Amino acid sequence: MTLKEQSILVAGGGSTFTPGIIMMLLDNLDKFPIRQIKFYDNDEARQKQIADACEILLKEKAPQITFLATCDPETAFTDIDFVMAHIRVGKYAMREKDEKIPLKYGVIGQETCGPGGIAYGMRSIGGVLQLVDYMEQYSPEAWMLNYSNPAAIVAEATRKLRPTSRIINICDMPVGIEHRMAEVLGMKRKDMSVRYYGLNHFGWWTDIRDQEGRDLMPKIKEHVAQHGYVTPQELKGSEGEEVEASWMHTYEKAREVYELDPTTLPNTYLKYYLYSQDEAAAANPDYTRANEVMDHREKMVFSECNRVTALGTAKGVTLEADDHASYIVDLARAIAYNTKERMLLIVPNNGALVNFDPTAMVEIPCIVGSNGPEPLVQGAIPRYQKGLMEQQVAVEKLVVEAWEEGSYQKLWQALTVSKIVPNARVAKQILDDLVAVNQAYWPELS
Repeated sequence: MTLKEQSILVAGGGSTFTPGIIMMLLDNLDKFPIRQIKFYDNDEARQKQIADACEILLKEKAPQITFLATCDPETAFTDIDFVMAHIRVGKYAMREKDEKIPLKYGVIGQETCGPGGIAYGMRSIGGVLQLVDYMEQYSPEAWMLNYSNPAAIVAEATRKLRPTSRIINICDMPVGIEHRMAEVLGMKRKDMSVRYYGLNHFGWWTDIRDQEGRDLMPKIKEHVAQHGYVTPQELKGSEGEEVEASWMHTYEKAREVYELDPTTLPNTYLKYYLYSQDEAAAANPDYTRANEVMDHREKMVFSECNRVTALGTAKGVTLEADDHASYIVDLARAIAYNTKERMLLIVPNNGALVNFDPTAMVEIPCIVGSNGPEPLVQGAIPRYQKGLMEQQVAVEKLVVEAWEEGSYQKLWQALTVSKIVPNARVAKQILDDLVAVNQAYWPELS
């Protein structure tokens, strides 16, 4: 059977993750053929550095694919089958403020969790909704595969404010952890079948089996109880991809998070909620994760793209496909060709967790086909997880209400409810500082 060739728009063409998407698309042309790729970004200069290198790469690897980079919405969104969206409103300069302002008050600042995630969410909502509106105007039959952070807040915003839109919100965090689990087991991630539930960056694996149905959880638990998600190769000091110090700390900390409920395996980001004071104490207020990314990933990707452009060839290119690039290609294939892929997605609960808010955006396994995701029922969840999740869902819903209503009061409430923030007074101090630096990005609050 001849597969239909697809037209792809990467929204956030200037992202350092964009080359990885292109590499993965090229690696999968036999399974996911493409006739056209477009880039869209509102920062022309930044996008040009990425686009010029990717254009060379495409000409050498797949000259049959038409390529275009643009800052014009109509040009970008016309004649599109899939929008792959990963935007960062305010770029890393604003992420740095998200992280450093809370630390002034002894509260951890983080991209998607607590005050930092709330600030970023208030910036992201409008940007993602604008992309949805462009898609519906110019290519109403297209699907948006959105992995713009903070995914939980963005997912709640699209559920509430664009309820009929063809958008699927995804996250590569569980995929990355599952790759590590697979290394522990000495097998491939796609050979594992998982049961998982939670919110984005806030979940638990309850069952992992191989293709023959054998239980893989005991061996993974034994490893995590001793080493967290640090892989056997990393423990041996084997050479491989360099892991940044902050991530290595995150993988190690999973050991303590696991101790709270040894019947499950936790998402690493639970450390920010369960050990927030530890994380704040360990953070360097002058050099946060944003600085680490700007000094490492950003420099590496832009330097390599500029090198490729200067040479006029992609031979010897060091750019690689990322975990999340693989995941998003699998999702697009499932929709385009009705492959019934099983994937973890962020979807309205609607009874999948039978004792949880039906309107909550939960992260659970789904079967994906041409009609989108079909959530798989995970049953009732225990009181421990339910209590934590209800608190966090309240934060996410309050943030979206604050954005929609322009409500300072609701945003203060959201910060106060967050498990990461110690009390309402500190919440207000942080909020006032965040309001001051986000006036160009947030709705006016009253």
